[in-house]
Amino acid sequence: MDNLRTLFIFGLLIVSLLLWEAWQNDYVRPQQVATQNNADQPVSENAQSQDDLPELPTDTADGLPAMPESEQATATSANQLRVKTDVIEATIDLRGADIRELALLQYPVDVDLPDEPVQLLNDSRKNFFVTQSGLRAEGSAPTHYETYTAEKSEYVMGENENSLSVPMRWESDNGLTVIKTYTFTRDSYLVDVTYQIENQSGERFAAYPYAQFNRNQPEDDSFMIYTYTGAVFSSPGNEYEKVDFGELEKNDFRRDVNGGWAAMIQHYFVAALIPAEPLQEISLYGKAINNTNYTAGIRFPAVVAENGEQAQASYQIYLGPKEHQRLEPIADNLDLTVDYGILTIISKPLFIVMEWLHKLTGNWGWSIVLLTILIKLAFYKLSAASYRSMASMRKLTPKLATLKERYGDDKQKFNQAMMDLYRTEKINPLGGCLPILVQMPVFLAFYWVLVESIELRQADFILWINDLTAMDPYFVLPVLFGLSMWFQQKLN
Repeated sequence: MDNLRTLFIFGLLIVSLLLWEAWQNDYVRPQQVATQNNADQPVSENAQSQDDLPELPTDTADGLPAMPESEQATATSANQLRVKTDVIEATIDLRGADIRELALLQYPVDVDLPDEPVQLLNDSRKNFFVTQSGLRAEGSAPTHYETYTAEKSEYVMGENENSLSVPMRWESDNGLTVIKTYTFTRDSYLVDVTYQIENQSGERFAAYPYAQFNRNQPEDDSFMIYTYTGAVFSSPGNEYEKVDFGELEKNDFRRDVNGGWAAMIQHYFVAALIPAEPLQEISLYGKAINNTNYTAGIRFPAVVAENGEQAQASYQIYLGPKEHQRLEPIADNLDLTVDYGILTIISKPLFIVMEWLHKLTGNWGWSIVLLTILIKLAFYKLSAASYRSMASMRKLTPKLATLKERYGDDKQKFNQAMMDLYRTEKINPLGGCLPILVQMPVFLAFYWVLVESIELRQADFILWINDLTAMDPYFVLPVLFGLSMWFQQKLN
C-alpha cells in the first residue's frame, strides 16, 4: 500500500505540474489588449509612430549616424497582391511590400473544416501577426512604411512551374530605385527575398536591410496543454534562446553575432528569418511596442551602392509547419523550434524511432502504440524489479503491523525496528520507486513528442479517431486507460 500511495503521489505531482503550467499561461501572461468588437478588422498603421523600425548603429564603417526621430505614417496603401502556390496563399501589401496574410493550404484549422486553412500570418486585430522589412538609411529609403508598385495584382504558380517570382518596385525622387522580389518554390515554405538597388541619385547610397515579425499576444485556445508562443533566437553562442513577451516588455533584446536566425514560434508552426550567408554578421533584436505588440527580427550588414552602380541584398523567410525534415536543411538549430524543452536529448531519438515505425505501418496511431511497447520492453527488467520489491513489501505488512502495536507511539524505536526488519529481509523500501523515477524522464519526453509533433495533427487512426491530437469525444480511450491502470494494480 505504501508503494501504491507513492505512485499516486507521483501521478498527482505530474498532474499538478500540468495544471500549474496551464494556470501560468492563462492568468500570469500579459493580458491581450485588442478588443473583440473590432477583432477581425485589419490593423491600420496610420496613427502608429514608427517605433517598430530597427535602430541603426551609432558607429559604423560606413559612417552612418543613428536615424533621427521618424515622422508619423500618413497613409496606408489599399493595394494588395494575391499570391498562390501549391502550399500557401498569401496577401502582400504594397505598403512595405510585406506579407500581411498567409494561409497554409495543406493544414486545415479542423479535421471537419477541410477547406478552411490555418492562417499563420494575419493582419486582424485579434491575431495580428505580419512580416515587416525594408532598408534603413540616413536619408530616403524604402522602410516598411513606404509604398511599392507592381505590374500585376495576382501571381499564381502554374501547374508546370517550380517557382514563382513576385517583383515590386520603389523609386525615390532623386533617382534611387529598389526592386524587392519574393521567390516562392513548389512544395516549399521557404521564401527567398531579394533587394536589387540601382543608384542614380548622384551620391553614395548606404542602407541596412532589416526584416522582422510583428505580432500581438494571441488568445490561448488550448486546454490543459501549455506550448510556448513567442520569440526565439539562435546564434553561435546560444543555439536556442527563448525570449518571451514578458521579457521583451521589461527589456529590449539585442545581440550582435556572426550567424544565426530569429523566429516567432507557436504550437505546430514557425515563422523564421534566415540570413543568406550562414556566418553573416547580423544583429538579432526584439522589442515590445506599447506592451501590445512584439517584434523579433534581424538587421543585416550594410549594403552600399555608389552613384551609377547597383547593389543587392537577400535573406530567406520560412513560414510553415515545424517539420524536422523541412527545418534541418535550412539553418543550424532551426529544427529546435520543434520545442521538446529540456528533454530534447531524449525526445528527438524517440521521434526518430516513431517516424521509422510510421514508415513501416503507414499509421501514426499504430506507431505510437508500437513505440510505447518498445519503451515498456526496454524498461521491463526495471519494472519487474519494482513489482518484486512491491510484492516483498506487501509480505512485510503483517510484521510491520506487529511492530507498530509493540512500540505504540514510540516512533524512534518503531523506525529502528522497521529498518532492522528491512535489513533482515534484504528489502530496499525504495526499490519500488527508484525504477519508476528512472523511467519518468523517458515517458515525459515521449509526452512532449506527442504534444509537439505536427505529424500527429489531424492524423487518422482507427474507427472514430480521426485526429490524434484531439480529445476523444466519446471518452472511450480515457475509460480504457483507467481500466488498464486498474488491471495493472490487480497484477501488482
